[in-house]
Amino acid sequence: MKKRGKPIIQVRELWKIYRMGEEEAAALKGVSLDILQGEICCIFGTSGSGKSTLLNLLAGMERPTAGEVRIRGAQVSRMNEEELAVFRQRYMGFIFQSYNLLPSMTAVENTALPLMFRGVPKREREEEAVKMLKRVGLSHRLGYYPGQMSGGQQQRTGIARAFASRPEVIFADEPTGNLDSRTTEDIMEMIIGFARRYRQTIVMVTHDPDMERYADRVIRLVDGVIVRNESTAVCYKEAFSRRKEGQA
Repeated sequence: MKKRGKPIIQVRELWKIYRMGEEEAAALKGVSLDILQGEICCIFGTSGSGKSTLLNLLAGMERPTAGEVRIRGAQVSRMNEEELAVFRQRYMGFIFQSYNLLPSMTAVENTALPLMFRGVPKREREEEAVKMLKRVGLSHRLGYYPGQMSGGQQQRTGIARAFASRPEVIFADEPTGNLDSRTTEDIMEMIIGFARRYRQTIVMVTHDPDMERYADRVIRLVDGVIVRNESTAVCYKEAFSRRKEGQA
């Protein structure tokens, strides 16, 4: 069993209530959880379960109604926009279902963006971008624009961009939702491979139960409440014990 780190994300009694006129709808209801450094964490749930809201709150894209989110000990839920922008640039990366590449930029330029925000000189950031694109198998698409690439190639570019600055935490929102099964497998192997190499934490929201096989931790939400929060190492250990008992 691989060694797990200390909690890098800590969530305590997190509530998110949306108000629509005189009515209120609770998307999250007192959610608490820890995600360890270096874990691949998959958050599952059907539409309306609160999984996307949870991801947005973890990344500081929305503010909670109550409760707190801490990343690396810093209380993200209380940062102002300027503090959040700096924190994201230093510690976070993002992979999106819709890729979110800038159409007027080439694969190299899109991949280099996080490094530009960190103040890395142009030559250095473009060299790093080229290295990352080669690692994801796009050495033949360096100068291509998003409109000239397939969905799988755009997602590979998005992965290269997310990992280019070596962020400690990467948030992935349905990263394979628009891809076929073969491309999905390739993309997930890339994401997991990079995360293991750089000991990064991945928090991935998905509705696809097949993604569980890539996870170290599985969290399932139903109606804004966590109904399952398990380390897959524990799950596999328990399953193995049950198989042995059945054979005895």
